[in-house]
Amino acid sequence: QVQVVESGGGLVQAGGSLRLSCAASGRNFRTYAMGWFRQAAGKEREFVAAMNWSDDRTYYTDSVKGRFTISGDGPKNTVYLQMNSLKPEDTAVYYCAAQTAVRFVQVRSYAYDYWGQGTQVTVSS
Repeated sequence: QVQVVESGGGLVQAGGSLRLSCAASGRNFRTYAMGWFRQAAGKEREFVAAMNWSDDRTYYTDSVKGRFTISGDGPKNTVYLQMNSLKPEDTAVYYCAAQTAVRFVQVRSYAYDYWGQGTQVTVSS
């Protein structure tokens, strides 16, 4: 069993910053990639950013490029999301996801095996 816990959400004004943290823990596992997804009220979950430890690739959805930065430590099964220049449209519950098997896809939710409980990010106008 793997547990995924994220934190760092909160309420900020437009243009502000937040840093989300996430760690996966358990026994007899390792992560090969970790990522962030978000779900705004009334909308479907969408991909935000991901990092693949195997080749150090990072992925971002277009709407956050240049504003968000994903980083992490594969051996520690830890990932971060630095969010700058936040916009009201970034308001959502942000979920951390862990990939515990080698896969070729990191930008779709179905590619992840374990999920955190979510942390609320609210950006005011």
